[in-house]
Amino acid sequence: MASTPPTPQRAWRSACPNCGAPVEFRSAASSAAVCGFCKSTLLREGEALRRIGQSAELFDDHSPLQLGVSGKHRGLAFTLVGRLQYRSADAAWNAWHALFDAPSAEEPRSAWLSEDNGAYAFSFDAALSEAAPEAAALRVGNRVLVGGRAWEVASVVVARLAAAEGELPRLAAPAGGFVVADLRNAQGEVATLEYMDPARPGWSIGQAVSFAELSLRGLREGAAEKTLQGRAFDCPSCGAPLEVKLDSTRSIVCHQCKAVVDVSQGAGADIAQLNRNHYGQDTPGIGGAEPLVPLGATGTLAIHDGGGGDPLPWQVVGYVERHTVPGPGDDGEQFFWREYLLYNATAGFAFLVDAEDGWSWVRTISGAPTPSGRGVQWRGIEYRERERYRGQISYVLGEFYWKLERGATTDNTDYAGATGSTANRRLNREQTRSEAGEEVVWSAGQTLGADAVRAAFGLSAQPAFARDVQPTAGRQGRGLAFMFFGFLFIALMFSMVRCGRDDCSELRRTYGESSTEYQQCARNAGGYGGGYGGAYGGYSSGSGGHK
Repeated sequence: MASTPPTPQRAWRSACPNCGAPVEFRSAASSAAVCGFCKSTLLREGEALRRIGQSAELFDDHSPLQLGVSGKHRGLAFTLVGRLQYRSADAAWNAWHALFDAPSAEEPRSAWLSEDNGAYAFSFDAALSEAAPEAAALRVGNRVLVGGRAWEVASVVVARLAAAEGELPRLAAPAGGFVVADLRNAQGEVATLEYMDPARPGWSIGQAVSFAELSLRGLREGAAEKTLQGRAFDCPSCGAPLEVKLDSTRSIVCHQCKAVVDVSQGAGADIAQLNRNHYGQDTPGIGGAEPLVPLGATGTLAIHDGGGGDPLPWQVVGYVERHTVPGPGDDGEQFFWREYLLYNATAGFAFLVDAEDGWSWVRTISGAPTPSGRGVQWRGIEYRERERYRGQISYVLGEFYWKLERGATTDNTDYAGATGSTANRRLNREQTRSEAGEEVVWSAGQTLGADAVRAAFGLSAQPAFARDVQPTAGRQGRGLAFMFFGFLFIALMFSMVRCGRDDCSELRRTYGESSTEYQQCARNAGGYGGGYGGAYGGYSSGSGGHK
């Protein structure tokens, strides 16, 4: 269905000085535009346009959005009239220029709808009454005062403007890279400092929004089909055909050889890039690891911020196994977890976590909890810190909205609800470091019973589920990390003691020869024994922008 853009009160049109095509401005406040025909970057000077450069071609990121899409935000109608595409070293995102309808006596209000990893946020440019902190002084995780309010620094990355189109409220960014810092606060707001001009950084404030609540019209027709057609290619490791199914996928695992392939360059990536950007991984067991919840399975779960809301269908699109990296004083202990990446077309991504103290769901949150005593507070709930540790990916299957890197680690802090009525609530802080920069992501969720997981996905009562029927929510274990899953400590220890140094037959009979429990027992036979813990949270994309 075609969108109907708002009728501007003072629209202005002129011919492109390069090709003569008509260029229209819906707002008198807009100072620049990109010609839709010749891609010239045009600066508006009074009643004339001056060509100041050439915009690069937009890369096809398979976004469902396009110029002319209309919708509503807080009851006010808007239309998308421009777009900026950004890239960092390992990610890409969009900032859509939105114009709101306005009374006849006013100019349409300008805003930014940011689109990143299937998440959206509406932000408005704001003026700073005092000098912003210098980019070099920003440290991820620190709290800073900007605009007279307290914020936590969520990410600091070096980005560049890759391409632009349509009507813009300001000139495009410089050709080189510039620092983009994302901030969060306890009210759930998101804010961004863009240091295109280090002396006068741009400042915007907004809030996360869901795709469904925007009531969008005029979306790209056949966007899903274009995704399948535009992102099908052969595995650079074994030649098996691969098909990227999600618009936001940055990494995909070959179903045949299990190689991890970086597809963050989009559909335009050539064979040479794919050959450079992939790596193999060891297959844990004969035939590979088999997740308890199969890839592609769809389950109906009530996964919403705050724990309320109607159940939605969630499809398993990715699977991760992780382990801790022992540090000084850990006596060589190593703990393992599982997590399932879930996707819903309107709600985005969530995680189903299989941990030592039971199952749980978690989603990233847009805000930042505030310190409170020996823990933190979020949305009126007190959380007590349970564990700090460093984690690392050991095995993956499926598709992921972040770029997977061999050996990448995360620093995690887990929290649980501090009182009996909130003991089932979970919170996690995860910090990542990559070539692009650093990022802190908070995630929140709550526990699930194993029976609820089985019922949601229509699974049989497999023996492996028995470990989670009565989760020990109150224990001080290695609980809560973003995307981690625990293997059963008692079962493994019992098997290792009973079966001796090289016999894991009990675990093989219970979980199967290709299970991670059996494979870990076989690897550890003759080595140290250790406990297993778990984690719940989400995963940082490292992409910057208005996430």
